Amino acid sequence: MAAKLRKGDKVIVLAGKDKGKKGEISTVDPKSGKAVVAGLNIAIRHVKQSQSDQGGRQPKAMPIDLSNLAIVDAAGKATRVGFRMDGDKKVRFAKTTGDVI
Repeated sequence: MAAKLRKGDKVIVLAGKDKGKKGEISTVDPKSGKAVVAGLNIAIRHVKQSQSDQGGRQPKAMPIDLSNLAIVDAAGKATRVGFRMDGDKKVRFAKTTGDVI
């Protein structure tokens, strides 16, 4: 199945403590159905000191379920993603505007 949300996509959070905030997807885990959005869903993690790292309490972006994310269209609004054939290539498009993503 083709991925509706991919690394590098600009998204908006639909539910949770960061609802309404926008960010860019840094990683996607299709098996668990979650994605990490840079700067959102931050949790404090205790990191042990090592030779290269000082350790301590460090903020870390935690995964968000893909169902709680929507891609942002050219107008800055949340939109759903559709697929269509553009010549011989399968492309993603925004349902609100019809523009290719």
